[in-house]
Amino acid sequence: MSSLDPLVKPIPETVDIAIIGAGPQALTLVTHLLQKKASLRDRLVVFDRAGTWMAQWKQQFGALEIPHLRSPAVHHPDPNPYALRAFAANRPSELFPPYDLPGTQLFQGFCEDVIERWGLGDGVIGASIRDIEPIQIEGRDRFRLHIQDHPPSLARRVILATGGGPPRLPDWLAEIAPTYPPERLQHSSQIDLRTLHLGGEEILIVGSGLTSGHLALGAIRRGARVTLMARRQFYEKLFDADPGWLGPKYLKGFQAELDWGRRSQMIQEARNGGSVTPKVLFKLRRLEREGRVQFLENCQITRATWNQGLWDIDCDQPQGSLPSFDRLWLATGTDFDIRKHPLLQQVQRRYPLETVGGLPQLDEHLRWGKSQLFLMGPGTALQVGPVARNIYGGKLASQRIVPALTKSSLARVA
Repeated sequence: MSSLDPLVKPIPETVDIAIIGAGPQALTLVTHLLQKKASLRDRLVVFDRAGTWMAQWKQQFGALEIPHLRSPAVHHPDPNPYALRAFAANRPSELFPPYDLPGTQLFQGFCEDVIERWGLGDGVIGASIRDIEPIQIEGRDRFRLHIQDHPPSLARRVILATGGGPPRLPDWLAEIAPTYPPERLQHSSQIDLRTLHLGGEEILIVGSGLTSGHLALGAIRRGARVTLMARRQFYEKLFDADPGWLGPKYLKGFQAELDWGRRSQMIQEARNGGSVTPKVLFKLRRLEREGRVQFLENCQITRATWNQGLWDIDCDQPQGSLPSFDRLWLATGTDFDIRKHPLLQQVQRRYPLETVGGLPQLDEHLRWGKSQLFLMGPGTALQVGPVARNIYGGKLASQRIVPALTKSSLARVA
């Protein structure tokens, strides 16, 4: 059976451990869980719409033509931190300086190796979970997983590892009459550079993060001229959070902080909005000198008008005359607010939980209140810290969740 064939595994009526999502973090959890307790292999089920491991990750990296990861080679889904370096022994040109950042193809090949070594090739059920409903059966707490086009499945424990929230869209978008072709105004999550022919086009990209940089470089490779606009100045940073957050240097003080509001503030300060890697910014500045990119900093759109096949743009800080644009791309990130998570509405009614800035106050094992539902990804930031959504965040989350799944003393009676 191939991991490329969705639904090669039947959907069980009952599940001990249901993992929703099959990205790098979910893969990290499964390897750490099996390393700790191999006997759980037959008691866990992974659900993902695509039916394969890391399908969305591959799509996103491919669509933006991202050459390598932003995190070092020691961060990956295998419990052995040196496994990726060993895998790359004969492919040293695919580790990029500094800190040996793995090339996208290398990382993908390594993850496929991890999946094979841990026997997880046919381990994902191709099914889309529509809702998680907490119920009681004979006095025991369970979760009814409502599955699109299939009967529900009953789970004792659930780990939700589905990634970020919906696209963050600027206010002025609501004022635009929808008379333009949809491909002329897109959020970065909708763009696939591999499908585009952009010769001679003028493109405006809004946002100051690494995604805007990848989009700009991809558009220029296809013959477009790009304007990069941000409400702040573009600045370079190797990682999206200081490396001190990848170990005890900063995490110790973060864990010692008992005030959830202060923790939320520390997360925002550490991430500090979007940044571009030194390598990408260097390339963009060189292209700026060649007249193929222009930067508009400390500038926001106040109005966008679709006029005779082009976008006319008004800004709050006019910086000379702007051209009309063929396309408008929004590299504005996502909005994460756990209170709006589509799968957690019934869970939140049954197990109310305080939140700060859209982040839930989970327990130390990343459990949702008194329930047997665990989170991974951005929703764990108040416990895991600013790198919660990154690959290393998946390892930190696994270190907290695995004991609660394997040690009877930490398990909730259910």
